[in-house]
Amino acid sequence: MLSKVPCKRDLFSASLRKPLDLGDFTTLGCRAARIETPNWLWERRPPVRARAQIPTCWLAISLIEGKNRQVRRMTAAVGLPTLRLVRSSIGPFSLATHPLMPGEWLDVGEDVWHKVD
Repeated sequence: MLSKVPCKRDLFSASLRKPLDLGDFTTLGCRAARIETPNWLWERRPPVRARAQIPTCWLAISLIEGKNRQVRRMTAAVGLPTLRLVRSSIGPFSLATHPLMPGEWLDVGEDVWHKVD
């Protein structure tokens, strides 16, 4: 997942890597890193709110589990509300290697899925 958040501090990714208690469940640890804006990312319409006084950055977050609104809740728990969320990959399929624009799709045959196992 890619998440655009306000950049308040540099310790956010370390906080997200640890299990977080979100009240109704505790997340497993995840991989989180600050990244540059992906070159394959499309413009959002309407654009996400823009505040010149609050710089934003992109995080790449890889989950082991995926519960309802988990990424948004995790970033909020460490003080970084998610402004934009993009699922960039599922298993071995990534928008970086299989670029698709909103509304486009790619038919993946059974033979490709068997290669994944």
